[in-house]
Order: sequence, then C-alpha cells, then structure tokens
Amino acid sequence: MASISMWTFLQATCLVASLSLALPENYEDDIEVDFGPNYFNEMEGESPTPSPEPCKKSPAFTKWDKLFTMLENSQMKENMLLQYTDDIMKVELQSLRGEMLQFVAQYGGSCASAVESSVRRVGSQTETRLQNALDRVREVSADQYTRHDKALQQLLAASANQAARLERLENGCLKWGGGGMAFQAKSLQARHLMQEVTETENGGRLEKTLETISSELQTIREQLTLHTRSTFVNMLPSGCDTGLLFPTRSSIAHVEVTPKRPFQTSAVTICLWVKPTQVLNKTVLFSYSTTGNAYELQLVLNRQSVFFTVNGEAHLVEASGAVQEGQWGHICAVWSSQQGLSSLWVNGQQAASSPGVAEGHELRSKGSILLGQEYGRHFRHLSKPDTFDAELAFTGKMTGVNMWDHVLDSKEITQQARLDGSGCGIRGNVVAWGVSDIDPKGGVKLIY
Repeated sequence: MASISMWTFLQATCLVASLSLALPENYEDDIEVDFGPNYFNEMEGESPTPSPEPCKKSPAFTKWDKLFTMLENSQMKENMLLQYTDDIMKVELQSLRGEMLQFVAQYGGSCASAVESSVRRVGSQTETRLQNALDRVREVSADQYTRHDKALQQLLAASANQAARLERLENGCLKWGGGGMAFQAKSLQARHLMQEVTETENGGRLEKTLETISSELQTIREQLTLHTRSTFVNMLPSGCDTGLLFPTRSSIAHVEVTPKRPFQTSAVTICLWVKPTQVLNKTVLFSYSTTGNAYELQLVLNRQSVFFTVNGEAHLVEASGAVQEGQWGHICAVWSSQQGLSSLWVNGQQAASSPGVAEGHELRSKGSILLGQEYGRHFRHLSKPDTFDAELAFTGKMTGVNMWDHVLDSKEITQQARLDGSGCGIRGNVVAWGVSDIDPKGGVKLIY
C-alpha cells in the first residue's frame, strides 16, 4: 500500500511539472481571444443596453496579455494538482495507519513474548558469565594469597639471616671494644622479636610483626653504622695490624724505609693508607731522593688534593678532592716511562691520569725513602743530624705502605683499597709493609 501511494504521488508530481513547463513557442498563433460586444459592461456588473449604433471591432490583444492569461491558468491548474496530491497523501497515510494498528493488534503479543524470552536468555547468560568471573577471581585470590604467604616466609627467613649477620658483625665489633654490650642487647632484642614472629604467624599478626622487625633492624643498622664509624676512626683499615702515628708537626719527625733490594726501574707503583690530621699547602707523604736528584719521586698532599711528581715538580699529575682531614683514604700512584703515562687512584678508583710525565726517565738506585718528610736540597749527610722543614711534615696516621717496580693493574689496586679485605696482605716487591725495615724518628710511633 505504501508503494502504491508513493507511485501515485510521483505521477502527480510529474504531471504538474509537465504542465508548468509545456508552454507554446508562438503565443500569437495558439491563443485566440474573442470578446463580445457587451464584455466591458458585463465585467463592470451593469445590465446590457442596446447600442445605438453597431460596435466597432475591438483592437487585438498583445502577446504579453496572452502570456499573463496563460500563467494565471497554469497557476490555477498547479494549485488544483497540489490540492489533489495532498488529498491523496492524507488518504494513503490514513490507510497506512490503519494497517499498522491492525499489524500491532495481530502480532503484538507474540513480539512481547519473544522479547521476554530474549531478556530471560540474556539474563541467564549474564549470570553464567558472572559466576565464571567470580570463580576466576577466587582462584586468582587464592593464588595471590599463596604467593603473599611465600613472600612473607622468605622475608622472615631473610630477617633471620640478617639478624644472624648482625650478630656475627657485633661479635667482631666486641673484639675492638667499646659499646659492645649495648649492641649485644639489641641483638638479643632482635632475636626476641624473631621468636615472637614465629609464635604469632598463625595468629594473623605476621605483617605487623614484620614491620616492627624492619623498624628495629633499621635502628640497629644505624647504631651499628655509628659504632663502626667510631671504631674505624681509632682502628687501622683493611686488616692492617700495625701503623705509624705522626703526633705533631716538627722538623725532625720522619720515617726512614729500607727497600727489600736495590732497584733501578722505569716504572713504579706506590700505595698507602693515610689519615691526615691537618693538611697545609704542601704535606709530604712519600719521597724518594738520590744523590743526583732530591726529587726523584714525591707523593704530597695540598689541602684536599693529591700530587704525584716524577723527576721534579715540572712533571706531575693531580687528583682534586682526594682526601679529607680525620678520615682514612687509600692512595695509589702509578708511573711508567713509556709515553710517560702516570695516574692517581683514590679508594680503588682512578681519579686522575696524564701522559708525558717524565717520559723516558729511569729511576736511579741507592736512594733514600722517607715517609712524612723530604730531604729536598739538603740530602742526608752522615756528619749531621737530620733536620727538615716543619711546614712540610705530615701529621696523622699511615699504614699499608707498599712499592713495586712495575705497574699494577686496576684489579690489584682495587683489592688493596677494600676496607673489609686483606689489603695489607698484598705486599710490594720493593717496599713491603710488615716486612721491610722501617725506622720511626723524631717522635713518630709504631702503633698496633
């Protein structure tokens, strides 16, 4: 029905368009207008009266008058067609409405039941999916609980291991003396907390207890760090058993070192531990002098910097910020005459390097090695006592002094700088700490 109404509407539209556009090409030939003798009287509404004399023939209408007349007729026909089309549309829409009402009355019940059935089916599927998702969540939750419990067990084991390590470390600290009882009490407290964790694990308070243990271990670690620092200040580093104490800055304080054997070499490595009390513009740590050259080798401090010179101060390498007053530091100086490669190592790390330092130079043998001073221009004379420049004297502690007639690699240098290692067990082949003969003079003391 809807298709028939549409077809009728299209036919009416096409008819209107054809009538509107189909105008004749020659208006004078197709349009004939014949007005009677009483035309004007009839238009004015007057009654016809006989003419006293016959009317003359009317003049012919122009083509514009004919065109306007046709346009009026076309407009009238178009309005009629539009009215007819509107009536047809109203009738067709009314018919379509009736058919729709009949369709709804006939099939409305079956559609409602189908919709209800679809809703029940979708609800059932949704409920099944929700149940599957809930089961999956329960499985994941159980798995997460198992992992969490396993992680807590690992944390408990790690805490027990940490407590054991702290106890061993405290026992080692007790050998050094001072403050051992306080840390032993802390260790007992930590063990007590670990026991409490074991007892309350099944009671559901494991997480809270672990937090308490963590806090207590942090406190113990901080106090142990302070204790270690205070102990390290008064003890020798890297397992060294002996050291040298330079108590005051004087013109006679120094240490003479006798090499294990005579040497003449074109490469050298010098390493030592040092803890300066005060550093001036030039403080001598190590010097090697010969009769021909009083400045063959020198390792000196300048405020917080370290200088290493070979064959005079014109050939040197510098490492800034290498030392701190009142703190232990490990220093190594390396030189090779091949290309004059020289470097300084601080606490196991290379701090400075330079080529062209005394390139091609060779160290002469039968010289003198001093710690904490230099001979300078006044090389040792057997007929008078040793006197030096007090402003160059070293004050503080020194240990682990070793010298080689070759270049050490980075691994060997780093091993010596370990605080908890056996650095003093690595000894040089020219000067070996604990083996070579050392002679403290001018108030310098050998400490243990």
